[in-house]
Amino acid sequence: MDSRINYLLLATALLGTFFSGTATRIVSISMPTVAQSLGTDLLGVSWALLSYQLSNIGLSVVFGRISDIWGREKMFALGFLVFAISSLLCGFSQTVLQLIGARFVQGIGGAMLQSSSRALAAESVSEELAGRAQGFMTTAHHVGFILGPGIGGVMIDYFSWRWSFFLLVPVGLGGTLLALANIKRGRTSISQQQSGTIDYLGAALLFAITSTLVFLFDRRTQQSVDDSLRLVLLITFVLSLFGFLVHESRTQNPFVNLQLFKIRRFSFSVISLLIVAMCYSLTGFLLPFYLQDVLHMTPTRIGILFMTPSLLTVALAPLSGYLADRLGPRIPATVGVVFMIVSLAIGGLLRVDSHWLMPTLLIVVGAITNGIFNPANSTAMIAMMPKEHRGFASAINHVTFGFGSVFGVALGGLSMSLAFEHYTGVRAATLTTENAAGFVAALNLTFVAAIVLTLVAIVTSALRGAEKPG
Repeated sequence: MDSRINYLLLATALLGTFFSGTATRIVSISMPTVAQSLGTDLLGVSWALLSYQLSNIGLSVVFGRISDIWGREKMFALGFLVFAISSLLCGFSQTVLQLIGARFVQGIGGAMLQSSSRALAAESVSEELAGRAQGFMTTAHHVGFILGPGIGGVMIDYFSWRWSFFLLVPVGLGGTLLALANIKRGRTSISQQQSGTIDYLGAALLFAITSTLVFLFDRRTQQSVDDSLRLVLLITFVLSLFGFLVHESRTQNPFVNLQLFKIRRFSFSVISLLIVAMCYSLTGFLLPFYLQDVLHMTPTRIGILFMTPSLLTVALAPLSGYLADRLGPRIPATVGVVFMIVSLAIGGLLRVDSHWLMPTLLIVVGAITNGIFNPANSTAMIAMMPKEHRGFASAINHVTFGFGSVFGVALGGLSMSLAFEHYTGVRAATLTTENAAGFVAALNLTFVAAIVLTLVAIVTSALRGAEKPG
């Protein structure tokens, strides 16, 4: 047994991220069946997805900071427990409103888990193994991502959609016991020895900021609210952000230490992650329309193609973690961003009659980005931060990726609409694949614009700062 590794703590962190990846995909695949069972439509059941996203993203930074004060293992144990109980409530839901409420609570449990998981992994190993620990975390998440749809499909076909939720209960309870066992062993994180008070006003303002951002950019919300409500959301966001910055700069015990963003390695890693997540999400959102409606590929073939990213990530993430330990995170993270640029460049070359190997190559190269970039960037953001701030850093990692995914879909849709209108010459043209030439031209321009954005990530990855902790 390697004395540099707390195997129980690492196993707990790995179970948490595997659990999160599996739970996300199990639930997503069951949503059409849920809508039919509860007598609701696509919009109604989409709010069950949005309510989870709202609490999960909105509260992750809050719980990440609280875990720095209260203790990450305690937060992790509570997160597993809340997720297990809320999953049981989801399974017993009789109306869509009950499901929306239970999913909101489930998102709270997910926020507790995901805000601390990578920080716990960083603290389970010595500094020279930090990159490998982050690589294993990425692998565990994507293994769950791969298995989730299959497990969810079996539950629906042979049991009921409710078992997609019930199945999560024993796993959550098992995770709770693992986390408690680690606490009883006395090998707890440094965060549990820290003292501090919780700035509740700062926490409330931070939740208002993150939740209104989700509402403003989420595609489902845009389809279901009018312009006046969007204006109210925008004003709420601006006022919350202003109030948060003023309050945090004046209070004696700020909820968020804004000075941490002056650490170039941390702030540049956040920027790099945001841009990579946006481009990755943009590709995943737009490419299926091209594959199915322009190249006329079957949904089955498309589904198989989109399994490739997770498979490659599982294979490459441990290698990226090893390289981050040997070379520092800067080189592998920057190389990962370069692969993203190559992937987007292939997207700029797609044509109406392209061979299916072209978009396949785009997906494969983009998957290499995910496998190489994420573990190295997580090492720079979390493992190389002061230990008393790793919970906050881990939460920022999760929230940044979440916002990048939301922003990528929103900006991809906006860019496609504007470019489609330009190429078709029709004012306020409805974006449709029926005009295949116009759609593909808009797709090309959107990918090229994303390349320009990704060049910023090259700079921030390459110039992120010191390679050693401290």
